[in-house]
Amino acid sequence: MKRLQVVLLSTAVILGVYAMRRGSGTVAAAGAPQAQPTQAPATIAAVLDHDIDSVEKQIVSAAEAMPEDKFNFTPESLNIPSSDYKGVRSFAVELKHIATANYYLWSPLTGDKLPENIKDGNGPVELKSKADVIKFLKDSFALGHKAAATLTADNLLQQLPLGENKSTRLHLATFPIAHAYDHYGQMVEYLRMNGIVPPASQRRSE
Repeated sequence: MKRLQVVLLSTAVILGVYAMRRGSGTVAAAGAPQAQPTQAPATIAAVLDHDIDSVEKQIVSAAEAMPEDKFNFTPESLNIPSSDYKGVRSFAVELKHIATANYYLWSPLTGDKLPENIKDGNGPVELKSKADVIKFLKDSFALGHKAAATLTADNLLQQLPLGENKSTRLHLATFPIAHAYDHYGQMVEYLRMNGIVPPASQRRSE
């Protein structure tokens, strides 16, 4: 009789421990794979921030690859037969133009004011050195990351003032990326014309 009581007591204890462990999720079925932790779903802000980061890296690396003495280069100086490069933007002005567009389109999302030294689409005329131009460029992309953080699924189609017009948050957030890639293509041509392989292309050829 005592032996039966001991067996019943032991069985009750084992079942109690087992039940407690099942409740806490620490006991898995024999041979069953362990559950993998689930990743948080991507947010609109995170996806856009990644896209801004990608174009920023390509443009900044290309800017840094151009030597200081070539920063004001334009193809006009090459005198290519049957070409018409008169009056085109220099390499430095391409960078300032990208940055200016970034400020103009991303600032409505963040509420930041445009820098006072921006007077037109070519950016501040007083910025001439490589270091100053690249800093202006990087600062404009920093504003882009700030702008990306403001986006949610609920506010994408909200209309915001843009000069005398209005535009959706979605357009203001994404258009600077497409615009930057457009001018990156021109920067690549300027680098190639000076015998410089763009850093992004160097990585692909390794």
